Amino acid sequence: MAVEDSLSLRLLVLALVIMGTVAVDIAADTTFSFWAVPLNIVGAIWSYRYRRNPNIPVKFCIAIGMLVALGAFFGRVLGELNDTRLALAELLIQLQILHSFDMPRRKDLGYSIVIGLILLGVAATLSQTLTFAPILLFFLAIALPTLVLNYRSQLGLGQSKVKREKAKATQLKSKLSFYFLLFTLILGLGLGIFAVLPRFPGYQLRTFPVSSPIEVKGGFTGRSIINPGYVRQGNAENQGDGQGKSQTGQPGKLNDSFYYGFNSQMNQNLRGSMTPKVVMRVRSQVEGFWRVLAFDRYTGKGWEISRNDDVTTLKRSPWSYQIYLSPPPTSLPTREVVQTYTVVADLPNLIPAMSYPKEIYFPTPIIAVDQENGLRAPVSLSEDLTYTVISDVPYRDRTLLGKATTNYPKHIKKYYLQIPPEIASKVQKLTAEILANYRRNNVSKVSKTLDSNYEKALYLAQYLKQNYSIPKNPFDFPYLDEKEDLVEAFLFKHQGGYPDHFSTVLTVMLRSIGIPARLVGGFSPGEFNPFTGMYVVRNTDAYAMTEVYFPKYGWFTFDPIPNHPLIPPSVEDSQTFSVLRQFWHWVAGWLPSPVTGLFNNVFGTIFSWIVRAIAWFFALFAQGWLGVLTGLTLGTTIAFFGWLGWVQWRQWLKSRWLSKLPPMERLYQQMLQWTATKGFGKHPAQTPLEYVQVAYQHHAPNTAQVIDEISQAYVSWRYGGHTPDLQQLRQKWLKLKKANRQ
Repeated sequence: MAVEDSLSLRLLVLALVIMGTVAVDIAADTTFSFWAVPLNIVGAIWSYRYRRNPNIPVKFCIAIGMLVALGAFFGRVLGELNDTRLALAELLIQLQILHSFDMPRRKDLGYSIVIGLILLGVAATLSQTLTFAPILLFFLAIALPTLVLNYRSQLGLGQSKVKREKAKATQLKSKLSFYFLLFTLILGLGLGIFAVLPRFPGYQLRTFPVSSPIEVKGGFTGRSIINPGYVRQGNAENQGDGQGKSQTGQPGKLNDSFYYGFNSQMNQNLRGSMTPKVVMRVRSQVEGFWRVLAFDRYTGKGWEISRNDDVTTLKRSPWSYQIYLSPPPTSLPTREVVQTYTVVADLPNLIPAMSYPKEIYFPTPIIAVDQENGLRAPVSLSEDLTYTVISDVPYRDRTLLGKATTNYPKHIKKYYLQIPPEIASKVQKLTAEILANYRRNNVSKVSKTLDSNYEKALYLAQYLKQNYSIPKNPFDFPYLDEKEDLVEAFLFKHQGGYPDHFSTVLTVMLRSIGIPARLVGGFSPGEFNPFTGMYVVRNTDAYAMTEVYFPKYGWFTFDPIPNHPLIPPSVEDSQTFSVLRQFWHWVAGWLPSPVTGLFNNVFGTIFSWIVRAIAWFFALFAQGWLGVLTGLTLGTTIAFFGWLGWVQWRQWLKSRWLSKLPPMERLYQQMLQWTATKGFGKHPAQTPLEYVQVAYQHHAPNTAQVIDEISQAYVSWRYGGHTPDLQQLRQKWLKLKKANRQ
């Protein structure tokens, strides 16, 4: 292959490689660029200067260096149990540096383009923020002229004299507007495709992201909860030391960075608000509530974990990050949900996870599980800590839960029906009155009776949403007196309270009528970023809900807080077209309600059928060999008919395009399409007459003669203005095709 002399192409390829390396540094917070970029520049200069030399010693040294880099890569992979993407990126960067010293041909530059593209892809999988987006745009802006120059080199247009090079440079400047238009078109088309692209559950491989190992010094019992905002020396904020040794309920001020409920005691007599800041990013197969801990004992002004010392420690094997858990049993159908959490700011040593976790990949050799199914780490969750949780989340079947019995186990009745005797009768009376007046209040607008604990919990949660309010100013709600009860003050005195107060009130109301319930704290899903595919969770997303127990089925949450969904998102909610759904919600906000309702019904039905069909197809592969065979057969059949339809569509487009051409142009293009099917089509760089000269070497004389006559007539018509004898040319053309069919 000829030596590549285009300096502009080499500079653009070097820029692509540099952008790929910088992208990895930005996405993974590494420093590869400090040594990789200068070495790539030196290698590119060396390669261009000695591009016509054999460079045998250099090739020999490059081969040795590549073997050393490959050995280092395997050594790093075997020494790490977690993510190997950075190791792959470092290997590619090292190989590219070695390769940059020997790039005489265009094919060698093509290898560098591929490496730059792979580095960009690795960076995309590592990126968790939009800081990667500008690098992607720069890469695209450089890639377009690179591909153009590379294509010109393939056509042989890159080998020219100095005058032609200057002319091309002038032409390139004049094409900047065209490149900008092309860049905008590709960017818009890419974003449009990205928006409608369905998001299927990932993590099909069983290797999950997790931080490097963290050594744990000293004995870990799991009894202590360390909340940095409420446990530091001299900053207890009347919250207690995490071991239940101090009394809750004393007036105090909220810490502006850390959620007050992540502790063994929860003092709801604190006032104030938090300053929003991002605390973690979550990549999950579905949207969910990132559960942290639960409380079982109501104190009158807050909550506490009565069995805080009763925890179970679990250890992992020395050669794996995997720790197996024992989720509470449930007879409902479940779905496996994989979540990966990356901590951005310091958090307590409580591990957020979706409900019913069954496996956790965590960097410490030991964790603890309390009696409320909360996970505890031996260290506080610090910045950049990454771990993965696999949960077996049950589907929320309203019909089955409505039929659940009230035959509760003894340990459930012992811990989750407790109410201070001073308010028990008063709260029970009000709750009974609210349920008795269900038809008159008619909150849900549904004519049916509250004949199950599930429906009662739903109705009470909705009732609190609509009949009680949250103070607009965080300091408007007064502190509770020493003998004042939070639930009593909320219901009978203030007619409302803070958001978490609603959940406390619902929990106590349910307990007052014999329904076991507890308070659970955690994070809402956060803000979904469609470009990174991650949920951005802030400290202000932390709040408390009510968990209700149903025999045989387990614990399910209800959210009585105003402006929150009554039932938090979980596995029932499809995330397949999440970005498209967000866009539709934005558009629907500008449309009249009747139009919105019509579109919701039409497109909702279409998308529901699409999602069900896709889910059914992928479910086939989990049904044994017969299901796999059925899935492959169905997929092959769909692919065949799709290909057949695509071929017919292209033929129709070609025939439509030909029908719009002038007669002579149409005949010439038909001839070119026919010769292309015979294995010798016209190259784009060839003129019609150049193609005729070569045609005599590859076609039979009679065939080449007809090609010559049609091409000569086409050139005379197009460039000379002569009128061709179309009837005679068509007859020869039809006779030629008929002869070749026989």
